[in-house]
Amino acid sequence: MGSSAEQSRVPPSLQLPTSPVTKFKIALCQLSVTADKERNIAHARKAIEEAVEKGAQLVVLPEIWNSPYANDSFPVYAEDIDAGGDASPSTAMLSEVARNLKVTIVGGSIPERCGDKLYNACCLFGKDGKLLAKHRKVHLFDIDIPGKITFMESKTLTAGENPTIVDTDVGRIGIGICYDIRFHELAMLYAARGAHLICYPGAFNMTTGPLHWDLLQRARAIDNQLYVATCSPARDAGAGYVAWGHSTLVGPFGEVLATTEHDEAIIIGEIDYSLIELRRTNLPLEKQRRGDLYQLVDVQRKKQQETT
Repeated sequence: MGSSAEQSRVPPSLQLPTSPVTKFKIALCQLSVTADKERNIAHARKAIEEAVEKGAQLVVLPEIWNSPYANDSFPVYAEDIDAGGDASPSTAMLSEVARNLKVTIVGGSIPERCGDKLYNACCLFGKDGKLLAKHRKVHLFDIDIPGKITFMESKTLTAGENPTIVDTDVGRIGIGICYDIRFHELAMLYAARGAHLICYPGAFNMTTGPLHWDLLQRARAIDNQLYVATCSPARDAGAGYVAWGHSTLVGPFGEVLATTEHDEAIIIGEIDYSLIELRRTNLPLEKQRRGDLYQLVDVQRKKQQETT
């Protein structure tokens, strides 16, 4: 039957892969977002260029950085990412900059049009400019706190169907978008698949942000003993949806390594993957899980295992 640790994941956890780099700089670009799409694209390009000048090998953009965050805006600003080129000027820019500057980019998220459906999608580009992965927000932000905030992404958006984890020049990265961070099973799944880092472009609001934003990202890092990076738009008090800000990098011991307040900023932090192994040696949670009492089922991997 094997040990309880081996049984605690179905299928069992993958070994942490060797990353092409162990230590590098990450940049979180907390950008101001306006109703001018062309301006937003040019502004994001400039921020990426500045981040690379500061030594960043990985750049992360915010959730919905090319459009106002609003159900009325999503259909207007949506792009056909798969078609590319003129049909998706936002991702065309990301691809070009990644290739020209030889930098890995987690491209925040933009509204994506696919047939008659809209998604909240994050594109990850390698330093050769190629699209390595596209994550469609799995958990839609439907929230109703009377007198505080009501927002229903499901009025316009469709939920994604797949977890997204990919090998890059800066390690194995799992992607979540904003509300995805609340669901610890997704983070556990990424850890079980050998992620070094989980990136969450997100735009928490003024109600849940002060209470939950820092807590959730630190919890995901601590629970899974890996790095967590979040990137929010800068706060615009006059917008219909006001973002909390506070883009942050958290280490595998739950330590806040780099953060900011709510204004526009480029946050540079250092990631050292050797600390993952150190923390997992200090606190061997993986070996201590009780697989005889509880299990995480990775549905995709389980199906693949059964068909091979």
